[in-house]
Amino acid sequence: MDEFTVNIPEVVAELRDLFEQYEQALIDKNVDVLDATFWNSPHTIRYAMNEHGYGFDAIHRHRVARPPGPGTKEKRIRLEILTVGRNLATINLEFKVRGQDRIGRQSQTWVRFPDAGWKVVSAHVSQIDDQAVQY
Repeated sequence: MDEFTVNIPEVVAELRDLFEQYEQALIDKNVDVLDATFWNSPHTIRYAMNEHGYGFDAIHRHRVARPPGPGTKEKRIRLEILTVGRNLATINLEFKVRGQDRIGRQSQTWVRFPDAGWKVVSAHVSQIDDQAVQY
């Protein structure tokens, strides 16, 4: 029974590929891919450094307005993918913020919809002083 099996290898691989496509789309400002990654719903939420995106339409408006480029991520520190069964996942990324003594944190909750495939339903990006990080 796969319903609650953690980290089924092929599901993890599928999510890793989707996450990498999303990250590249951020750099390229490929709004079509960015939009396709998120659930097209008024219930979708994305909190970012300068954005509180409540609903797909608000998230889309922010994507169109932001400039292309590598953004705030200088290098990855840690990427964690957790899948539960074949229809729910979380992805968390810790990264060095470009040009600052700060650590960025990015989290996404993914759901596989029967008619639409994997979509991000909730996302959050924030920063913290790197001296404040405790492991």
